[in-house]
Amino acid sequence: MHDLAQAAANFINLDAATLIYLFLVGFVGGLVSGFIGSGGAFVLTPGMMSMGVPGLVAVASNMCHKFPKALVGAIKRAKYGQVDVKLGLVLGISAEAGVLYGAHIQEQIKKTFGDAGSNLYVSVSFVVVLAIVGIFVLRDAWKTYKAGNANAEEKITKIAKWVQSVNIPGTMVYFKSLDARISILFTLPLGFATGMLAATIAVGGFVGVPSMIYVLGAPSLMASATELVIAFVMGLGGSFKYALHGLVDIRLAMIILAGSLFGIQLGAMGTTYVKPFMIKVVMGLIMVIVLFSRALMVPVYMSQLGMIGSITAETTKILKTASFGIMIFALALGAFIVLRAMWQGRREERLQNAMEAVNIGKI
Repeated sequence: MHDLAQAAANFINLDAATLIYLFLVGFVGGLVSGFIGSGGAFVLTPGMMSMGVPGLVAVASNMCHKFPKALVGAIKRAKYGQVDVKLGLVLGISAEAGVLYGAHIQEQIKKTFGDAGSNLYVSVSFVVVLAIVGIFVLRDAWKTYKAGNANAEEKITKIAKWVQSVNIPGTMVYFKSLDARISILFTLPLGFATGMLAATIAVGGFVGVPSMIYVLGAPSLMASATELVIAFVMGLGGSFKYALHGLVDIRLAMIILAGSLFGIQLGAMGTTYVKPFMIKVVMGLIMVIVLFSRALMVPVYMSQLGMIGSITAETTKILKTASFGIMIFALALGAFIVLRAMWQGRREERLQNAMEAVNIGKI
């Protein structure tokens, strides 16, 4: 009875306004995910937390919504020959170990420090990861824009060349996406780190995709497709592990899944109308804005844990309102940029088709 009461305490009440908000969060998360070719979970977890969902429940529910979507995406992209199933499974198995270890850390923090400790851990992790990745992505977008080589051919990095040149007998495996044999010992820490991050903030692709591109030497198209296999493997195990402890709110998972399935189709269509550097700009901008939304809540959680002086109820309310407002702004900006790119692109396409029809008529 006590366990049931404790599990129920993890979940928020769902009224009509909350339901609509969560559907829209899922929609924008899917929109961004389809547009940037990466998981929109960096929008979804903070989006749920801004509604009062405990950090650990937000991470667990996000992970639960993600793995069926990842499976559908992986099957779809495998038909185009973009998925390296072997690499995905090898990294996925070590990522699963990272997920289980990361989930154990999460549960221990919640058990020792309560929701405030868990919320602080997730929020600080988000701030650090989004700061590093967001700044890197924006810098990369700026370099691409300045160089004017948006469609330049990808080059393998020096570290990837070195990794592919190392021969450790008994550990070498051939991967088609790399067109090379590499030691499985290099994949273990990369997979484990991906899983650890996924269990912490429900976004493992921030480690998985760059590591496949820059460390192993996979083409970016194949890396982003293969990450879907990893996401499915670790999402399935992670969801089961969290569900056993009553931390998955299946209602949230289904609502954001419904929203994201709509959004992901539109987002994918939007990519056909914009230059690659613009996709990176959208990704980087949203990351930095979400970062500020979570950073504002850090003092609130620290005060609740007695790590800093007590914050007045009025100040707490202001910080929560500002955090929620910034989150809404990030969602609205992401949706606006993607939908505007689609609308402009379709209008230009229609004008071009009309001009071609006029020219054919003149002939």
